[in-house]
Amino acid sequence: MKPILFPNLGIEANINNVAFTIGEKSIYWYGIIIMSGIVLSLILAYRKINNMSQIDKSSRKLSWDFIIDLVLIMLPCGVICARLYYCIFHWDFYGSNLLDIFKIWNGGLAIYGGIIGGFVSGAIYCKIKKVSIFEVADFVLPYVALCQSIGRWGNFVNREAYGSETNSFLKMGIYNTSSGAYEYVHPTFLYESICTFLIFVLLSVLYKKKKFSGEIMSLYFILYGISRFFIEGLRTDSLYIWNTDIRVSQLLSAVLVFVFLILFIILFVRNKQGTIDEKK
Repeated sequence: MKPILFPNLGIEANINNVAFTIGEKSIYWYGIIIMSGIVLSLILAYRKINNMSQIDKSSRKLSWDFIIDLVLIMLPCGVICARLYYCIFHWDFYGSNLLDIFKIWNGGLAIYGGIIGGFVSGAIYCKIKKVSIFEVADFVLPYVALCQSIGRWGNFVNREAYGSETNSFLKMGIYNTSSGAYEYVHPTFLYESICTFLIFVLLSVLYKKKKFSGEIMSLYFILYGISRFFIEGLRTDSLYIWNTDIRVSQLLSAVLVFVFLILFIILFVRNKQGTIDEKK
């Protein structure tokens, strides 16, 4: 493989997407990076729960055992939905090759599908356990943003999820085997990694000062939706709604921003009204 270039930063990275092999089985950096994000997020979540007061843990019904059970449900559901989401919008191929849907090792996961699958499965589990979905989402979603930030570097190693050609300061050089020359493109994986890391930091700080349940959850979807909307517009590998020029992730981002902005306003007003009533 030819190295990846960041000429204006003086960086040249020649990374193989295979980390090592066990017998004839290849272990890819992509999977290692994803798991690193999950492990780091769990460590930070564990520390946060331990540092929470007993009153907070009791009122929000949060415990380490509950979080672990939740993760064990959300992860497989997220992966399955990320795969299905990708396959649905490539149905021209997978409709005629149904068995290939199960060949996840060949690539093809969509982060929005993972978010939707994880969120819905987590919400169902919270409902069964009679725990506030808003409270749990407020706690979990900052770490989802951190996982996304770290996970995007798996795209870097795989030389994927980059954007259109550019001459910007952060341009990234990718070797095109067809033309036999380098193309300089937007490193959209890097843009999203930076954005989601900033979202993680911001939401982690705001969590300590939040005024109402659902505040952090709403802000996550608003902030990620806005950043993803603009970043998606730069990408060259977007999923499109069948036979249209509409990018699925841009449309979904706009919908999420609208829905959760409305929800945020409703929850904010209700909290204000409740505060006023208490003062009376």
